[in-house]
Amino acid sequence: MTSISENRRTAPNPPVDLAAGGADTAVSAPPRRRRPRGVGWRMRLEIAALTGPALIVFVAFVIFPVVLAAYYGFFSWAGYGPATDFVGIQNYVTILQDGPFLDALRHNAMIAILSLVIQGPVAIGLALLLNRKMRGQSVIRVLIFVPYVISEVVVGLGWSLMLQSGGAANGLLDKLGLASLQQDWLSNPDVAIWSLLMIITWKYVGFAVILFLAGLQGIPEELSEAASIDGASFWQVQRLIVLPLLGPTVRIWAFLSIIGSLQLFDLVYIIWGQYVSSIAGTSTMATYMVANGRNAGSYGYGNAVAVVMFLISLTVALFYQRFLLRRDTAGAITGGKS
Repeated sequence: MTSISENRRTAPNPPVDLAAGGADTAVSAPPRRRRPRGVGWRMRLEIAALTGPALIVFVAFVIFPVVLAAYYGFFSWAGYGPATDFVGIQNYVTILQDGPFLDALRHNAMIAILSLVIQGPVAIGLALLLNRKMRGQSVIRVLIFVPYVISEVVVGLGWSLMLQSGGAANGLLDKLGLASLQQDWLSNPDVAIWSLLMIITWKYVGFAVILFLAGLQGIPEELSEAASIDGASFWQVQRLIVLPLLGPTVRIWAFLSIIGSLQLFDLVYIIWGQYVSSIAGTSTMATYMVANGRNAGSYGYGNAVAVVMFLISLTVALFYQRFLLRRDTAGAITGGKS
């Protein structure tokens, strides 16, 4: 018995046939990695069917007009017939040396900056107020948003009637015994730009309020409740918790406001017209383009102004995206590091 057990202990293990595949001792070969298949023709057709119409519309109504405007900008063209009078970059040189255009550019920059300074705090304050539970909350929201959905033509005509010399604004001041505050709201260059900013604020602050309210809805209430339990006051909660989390929404609104200010046209053209706006100090690049392009019969020059406006707006948009919106889009869409 002893010898048999010792022989079993000292006997070498039998060889394992890997090809036969033992149940417990066989080592399976690592699985081969399959190469990722490329996009099939079916998926390519689906992508083309879904994005094709939008791409065609974008190229036809955005890219092609920009390229065509850049082409006509090199000609002295009257708007009909082939463009044959090639002037090179003379139109662009004239634009950048023209005093009225530089004044219009300065007005656009002033409107963009002051719109942020005035509308931002007002809209944030109203949004924080309307975010709390109160009676008539829905009615107040609707009343604040109504000016934004009114047509610019109606807004322009209404305010032009109220702000003229014998309009409702001066009449109200007279009734209140404040006749000394009566102004020529539309013609005085020292006052007209502020009248325009007041109209812009009245019309567009509702959009900012609704946008900020949407951003506030995405902030968890648990954060504010926890801070309140820790002894933070209402204003401390808003300043230290709510406003920093509202930052991405504020930056998106500021971007839309800046681009809209650079392209402002309708309100100025309706209230002041093409000639009074330059005298009153409310002209913009868009009104300059219409006055010196289409209305002057110089469509080549007008196209050059449009190209300059496009390049200015594109440059501002790219810089804003690079330095202010990049971390928001990277964190929300790609998950990359800011």
